Amino acid sequence: MTAKVVLDTNLWVYLYAKNAPEKQAPVKKLVAMHFESIVLSTQILGELYHVLTRKKLTTTAVAREIILEIIKTFPVLEIDAVKVVKALDIHTRYGYSYWDSLILATASLHDCDTLYSEDMQHEQLVENKVQIINPFAAA
Repeated sequence: MTAKVVLDTNLWVYLYAKNAPEKQAPVKKLVAMHFESIVLSTQILGELYHVLTRKKLTTTAVAREIILEIIKTFPVLEIDAVKVVKALDIHTRYGYSYWDSLILATASLHDCDTLYSEDMQHEQLVENKVQIINPFAAA
């Protein structure tokens, strides 16, 4: 069985906003390479919609279509109380923001082995389960 991976919100923004072509290409490659093993959370979907619309990177209608396409394409993990408590523990132990800790908690509780993000400590292993990889540092 292929291990599951999570892409942090910022990578989805690069993929769809098309305002950073130097980062879009590596993210496209990452998605293609892990297409069958990508999962994401409802939190990431909400953050993606918020960034795309707040920064006017696309219209609300296009952002909505992007979110709907992602939902049809990849498994989406819902946030619940167990994940919130785990996020609090990760926040306390590792010092990440609550929101980053919630992404890490969701990944950890769903047996994901990799979180791709440029906003967290590259190559750190969290909870002895999830390794953070910055795809731009690794390139």
